Amino acid sequence: MLDTSGLYCPEPLMLLHAKVNELAAGEVLKVIATDPATLRDVPKFCHFLQLNLLKQETADNLYTYWLGKG
Repeated sequence: MLDTSGLYCPEPLMLLHAKVNELAAGEVLKVIATDPATLRDVPKFCHFLQLNLLKQETADNLYTYWLGKG
């Protein structure tokens, strides 16, 4: 899990990029964020790095993503 709560662009993506490099193929990473810019940035990040955006939830200004590494 990667909790980027309280951080703003570009910090969540910088931490996400470092964490994704640690993942093995087939692993799933749960990412928690409070920055609304992640709604735009995380899907684009996944597309760019060829990750699977498995699920995305928004509740009470909390953004949660599940990313899969192929």
